[in-house]
Amino acid sequence: MSITSLLRPLFAHRLKAIGRYATHAEDIQRDTLKRLLQQAAHTQWGQRYHYDSLTSYEQWAEKVPISTYEELKDDIDRMRRGEADVLWKGKVKWYAKSSGTTADKSKFIPVSPQGLRDTHYAGGTDAVALYLHHHPKSRLFDGKALILGGSHAPNYNLPHSLVGDLSAILIENINPLVNLVRVPEKRIALLPDFEEKRDRIARVGLRSHVTNISGVPSWMMAVLTRMLELSGKDHITDIWPDLEVFFHGGVAFTPYREQYKRLIPSDSMHYLETYNASEGFFGLQTDPTDTAMELMLDYGVFYEFIPLEDVGKPQPRIVPVWGVETGRNYAIVISTSSGLWRYQIGDTVRFTSVRPYKFHISGRTKSFINAFGEELIVDNAENGLAEACKATGAIVNEYTAAPVFMNDEGKCRHQWVIEFERQPESLEAFASLLDEALQHVNSDYEAKRYKDITLQRLELIAAPKGTFNTWLKQKGKLGGQHKVPRLSNTRQHIDEILALLA
Repeated sequence: MSITSLLRPLFAHRLKAIGRYATHAEDIQRDTLKRLLQQAAHTQWGQRYHYDSLTSYEQWAEKVPISTYEELKDDIDRMRRGEADVLWKGKVKWYAKSSGTTADKSKFIPVSPQGLRDTHYAGGTDAVALYLHHHPKSRLFDGKALILGGSHAPNYNLPHSLVGDLSAILIENINPLVNLVRVPEKRIALLPDFEEKRDRIARVGLRSHVTNISGVPSWMMAVLTRMLELSGKDHITDIWPDLEVFFHGGVAFTPYREQYKRLIPSDSMHYLETYNASEGFFGLQTDPTDTAMELMLDYGVFYEFIPLEDVGKPQPRIVPVWGVETGRNYAIVISTSSGLWRYQIGDTVRFTSVRPYKFHISGRTKSFINAFGEELIVDNAENGLAEACKATGAIVNEYTAAPVFMNDEGKCRHQWVIEFERQPESLEAFASLLDEALQHVNSDYEAKRYKDITLQRLELIAAPKGTFNTWLKQKGKLGGQHKVPRLSNTRQHIDEILALLA
C-alpha cells in the first residue's frame, strides 16, 4: 500500500463540509460573522463598535465602516509594537508584507495564529483533499512537494513582531511533519536573494523525487527553466517522471499555460488554482473541468462585495455573499480572524455561479485603464492575449499596458510592453488581433475604438527576455509573491520599463 493510500482518509472528511457551501452559504457566513464578533468583542476595535451588542449582519454593517489600509494603519502599527487586543484578541507576532502591487509603499497585514490555522493552512489542506478526491489513482505523497516561497524582511522587523512574504510566514510556521515531504529545506526556501535561491532550489530539485509543486507561476517557471539548464534535459518530465500536479496562484495562469504544457508534456499532469493572498485564503478550483474557483465560506473570513462601479463612492452599495449576482464585477471586502474589519483588499471578482458561489478573479481596483471611458480590466486583457496567442502561436511571459494621452491632434491609444517567450512572426498582426479581441470582450473599448475617433489601435512594444525581472530587481521586488502590474491608469510603471529598453 502506498503512503498516499494511507493518508487519503485524513482528508476525506472535508468534502462533506465543502459540499454544504452550495445549499447553506448564508447560514455558514452568518455563523462565521457571529464567531468573529464574539471573539473580538473585548478588543479595542470591538469595544469601539460595541460588538457585544450586535446580533446580526445587518446591525454590524450599519455601525462598522468600510476600511482601507490607511484607516487601519495606526491600529496595525500599535499591534506591531507589541500591544495586545487591538484589532484581534491577544498579540499578533507575524505580518505579511503586501505584494499585491509594485508600489513603493508597503502594507503590513496581520497574520494571527488563528488566521494561519483556520484560513491559510485550511486552504492548503482542502486543496489536497479536493485533488485526491478527483484523482483516486494519485500517488501525491509518494514523493516530495517542491514549495516555492518568499523570505523574511528583517529590515521591517520590530522587537515584538516579524515581517515576511506570506509564503515565508507559512513555511516558518508549518507543522514540522510537513517538512518531511517538502523541498527545499527551510534555510534555502527563505533565502532573500531570489537568484541565489532559484539556483539552489534547482540543484536540490534535480536530486529529489518530486510529485507536486506549489507557487506563483512566474517564479516557478524560473526555477524549472534553471533545472533544465543545469541538467541539459528538454522537459521537466525527464527529471521528475512522477510529477502530477501544480498548485498555483498569485497571478493569472492564462499567460503561462502553454509554457507549462511545453515544459511538462504529460497527459497525467494536472493544475489546480488557489486564491491565497496576504489577507487570507479565499478560493479553490473545486472542479478540474471548470477554471472558476469556489469561494471558501468556513475559513474564518466573512465576505462582502462592492459593485465595481461603486468603488470609491462615499456611500457605495455593499452586499453580503448571498446578495451577489452572476456576471457582475465586484470588489472584495473581508473581515477576518486576523483583525481585518470590512477591509477592501483591492481585488475584483466576477461570479459565474451562486450554487455554489464560483468566480474568476477579474482584476484589481487599481489595475485598469479608464483614461478615455474604455474601462479595460485585467480579465479583458488576459482574454484578449489568449485569443491573439492562439491565433499566432505566440507565448507571452510578462506584460504591462498604460494609456498614451492625447497629443495636439487629439490622438490617443493604449501602449503595451510585452515580453514574449515565443514571439509572433508579425508584431503588427499580433497587435491587430489583440486590439480586435479587446473590442470583442469589452463594449466600452469597442465604442471608443469606433473609426479611431477616440482611441487609435493599440501600440505594441516587444521587450527582450528578462526585462521585467530586471525592473523588479531594481525595485527590490524580485521573487516571492511580487507581481508585474498588468494595467495602469498612469504611466509610472510603463515609463520606468521603457527607460530600461532605451
